[in-house]
Amino acid sequence: MTVTDNAAPTMPAEAARLAAGFDTARLLADLDAVRTHQWKLQRYFGDGVGAQTEVDWRILPLRSPGGDSSRTDPGGPGSAECADTEWLARTPYLREVLASVPAPLRAVRLMALGPGAVSDVHNDTKYGPAWGVARLHVPITTHHDATLVLDGVTHRWQPGEFWFGDFSRMHKVENTGARSRVHMVVDCLVVPELAEVFPAEWQDYLAHGEVLFNRPETPFTGDPGRLARRFEVPPPFADWEEDGLFPDTPERVPAEVAVTPRGVELRVAPGQSFPLVHIGDAEFRFAGWSQERTLQLLDGPRPRVALRTRTGRTVRELIVNSEPVHLS
Repeated sequence: MTVTDNAAPTMPAEAARLAAGFDTARLLADLDAVRTHQWKLQRYFGDGVGAQTEVDWRILPLRSPGGDSSRTDPGGPGSAECADTEWLARTPYLREVLASVPAPLRAVRLMALGPGAVSDVHNDTKYGPAWGVARLHVPITTHHDATLVLDGVTHRWQPGEFWFGDFSRMHKVENTGARSRVHMVVDCLVVPELAEVFPAEWQDYLAHGEVLFNRPETPFTGDPGRLARRFEVPPPFADWEEDGLFPDTPERVPAEVAVTPRGVELRVAPGQSFPLVHIGDAEFRFAGWSQERTLQLLDGPRPRVALRTRTGRTVRELIVNSEPVHLS
């Protein structure tokens, strides 16, 4: 089943300067407090073991999957939920800045682009409002020769400003100067409150456009025994980069919702495991991600599972039969 609306307004631009502004002297003071050691090169998503950047693009994680201070990737589905690292405790003003963001935070990283560093032209898969995720930037130190080219438009964001960019579009960063450029990059879930910091010309898009608003995490208060069940899923359901999650193919792989002392998790053969976060009515999103991908456990004479993916206001759903697993 697919539910969609094709009359939605489009995103006004590739980026937006947001309403807030921050004290550049205090930003720099916090940056100086954590420059006492060599930052690690950025790794891309892959549960911390993805490919390492080949340019001088270094990371200090303030929030990361599980609060792991060694993680330089942004995390993603299958990772633990993001938590503060030890470095955030050393940056009191950055904590204030993050507390002012009206949205649930995911990864937060200080990202230093070194002199002479030029990235490839790339896009950040599904990092945009259509998938319920926003990537925000707070520049801390920069100069004229450090640029971001986003969807063909060259940007030079200035210290203390607050920006949103649609990094699902093609972009690159480059630093042809002699000094590093450092931004605090904030990944957060898109919620209605986030619209408050966007300019007026964005409000129609945020209210009626292809934007996925996330429901808040909520404790599951029912009998955990009814959650444990086995079923089958299309293989793309466990691959978050896939867009066509329910292709017209009979292929299915075994899956199971398991209840463990650590919580609820989805296990997909062969050997994949995804911690789950309850968002209400026995519906769970993947930990480390938005509700772009969820499963809902349906009771009844014949228990079933609703597998869903969302893009903007479009919902794709596949309902599969399941069988209970009795907890010992």
